[in-house]
Parts: sequence; C-alpha cells; structure tokens
Amino acid sequence: MVIPSVLPERPSIGTPFRTGWPVRLADTDREHRLRLDAVARYLQDIGFEHLDAVEDGDSHRGWVVRRTVIDVLKPVAWGERVTLHRWCSALSNRWCNMRVQIVGSGGGLIETEAFLIHFGIDSGVPTRMSDRFMAPMLAGTTEHRLRWQSALTEPMPDTAAADVEVLPFPLRVADIDVLDHVNNAVYLAVALEELLARHSDLLTAPYRVIIEYSKPLESGDQVQVIGRRAGDTLDAWLAAGGEARAVARVTPL
Repeated sequence: MVIPSVLPERPSIGTPFRTGWPVRLADTDREHRLRLDAVARYLQDIGFEHLDAVEDGDSHRGWVVRRTVIDVLKPVAWGERVTLHRWCSALSNRWCNMRVQIVGSGGGLIETEAFLIHFGIDSGVPTRMSDRFMAPMLAGTTEHRLRWQSALTEPMPDTAAADVEVLPFPLRVADIDVLDHVNNAVYLAVALEELLARHSDLLTAPYRVIIEYSKPLESGDQVQVIGRRAGDTLDAWLAAGGEARAVARVTPL
C-alpha cells in the first residue's frame, strides 16, 4: 500500500516541532469548517517555522510538495485554537515524508503527511540534505530509503463523458508564488473546494484527501477542473494543455 490507512504515529525518540495559532475567519467556510486550502497553508507555515528551529535550516529553504494526504477525523472550526506538531516519518537524502498533526482546542483533529522534495535554490534540482539537517530525522525514523510511488494512477477521463463534471479554473495574479507557479494551496481552494461544494455529503463523516502534483501550473495556463464521482469516491484532475497537472481523490475513512 502506497499510503497506509492510518498515518504513522509520533516517534518515541525526539520531540516533534510544535507551534499553534487561532483559526481565523478567512480560513473557514460558511459552516465554520477549516477549509482544505487553509490546511495546506498551515502545513507551509509550520514547515518554515520548523526550518528556523533546526540546524542548517537556513540552507534548506527550497522545497516542492509532491503529494499531500489530509485525514479529517473531526473538522476543525472557526474559534478553535490549533496546536500543530510536525515530524519526519520517512526519508531519503533528497526527500522526506513529513507528518503534521493539527489538534483543535474544541476537539477538531486533522492528520496529514506530505512528500517533500528538497531543491537547491540556485540549481533548481533535487539536492542532498546536509548530515546535520538529517540527523534528527534519521534518529526518529526507521525508513531511510524512501522512494516515490504514485498513489493516484487513474487516467484523466474524457470530458464529454456523462458522469464527468468540468469547471473553469481561471488563474489569478494572487495564485502565483515566487517560483512563478500556482501555489499548492490554491489547488485545494479554487479547485477541490469548488468541486466539493457540489458533493458536500462527503464532508459529513471522517474523510481522506490525497492530492499529487505532477507538473506545475503557471501563469497564462488555461486550466480546467475535471471531476468524476463513483459512490463515495470523488476524483479530480487539474488539467492544462490537455494533460493532468495534478490529481486529487476524496474518500471516506
């Protein structure tokens, strides 16, 4: 199984990095639910805070998200204060799986894991992490030969099929980050949240979201969100130029 049905527990060795903040109005929907794009931003924010707290963090500022898994066990709501714990669950010397647990003061609980690739800021290619940077990650894990394997391999469907939904995804200036790519949180905000609004029953019980990014979306791309539901499973593809740039799946837990 590429992704375990239950994400790895905190390690018994070492102390996960911890931070927190209040859930703000702009992070939530009309039902006060913490949106998926806000979860993605939380993962980015704690990641950069974590870099400031570890050895050699200042020389490891370049990261690309290849996959994110979000298990919403109990929705986090507006008005709660969240505590986030972050730790490594597996690694190689150029990439790693990073777990983040989000616990709300009112009982909300979201478990996440992201496959992150370390890139050299100047070279723009996957780059080996330093020994000092990896030391605490190696101490708290048993998987040190992590390899990439896609979990979402379903081909993009024909947009003319009767069971397929197609939504426009116009890019905005605010969607583009410093790499001239669409920020990964935007995929969840404009694309998946928009599609889920048509399938809100999937959010009434614990659910898992998986999103895998295969090729960046860039300013000027003409993008479509292609959705297809089969029973309790909702699949979504973000496509440009006739090819899928990212794929997502929502399933019950």
